[in-house]
Amino acid sequence: MQTAQIIVTNENGLHTRPGAVFVKACQGFASTVTVDNKGHKADAKSLMKLMSAGITKNDMITLTIEGSDEAAAMEQLKVIIEGLIGEGKTSDCHCPCHEAPG
Repeated sequence: MQTAQIIVTNENGLHTRPGAVFVKACQGFASTVTVDNKGHKADAKSLMKLMSAGITKNDMITLTIEGSDEAAAMEQLKVIIEGLIGEGKTSDCHCPCHEAPG
């Protein structure tokens, strides 16, 4: 199991659009991915459950990943959250949130 605390810096938190990008990335891993925001734990592979966590700017979330690909999942998912999840910011990462529309 891997755990990381991450501060959400996106102006709008994890609202629908960046939340959907994050959920889609989580779904690409076999591992279980859970987000905890102020004691509210949510399955990060479900947009509705993630949205119910009410993640806003400056919230410190705990990302917990457990499974066969947990190391790769943690590496990519941290980059997505810290990269502001497709909100027009630039980054050198190659996660789905920064790919050019095609």
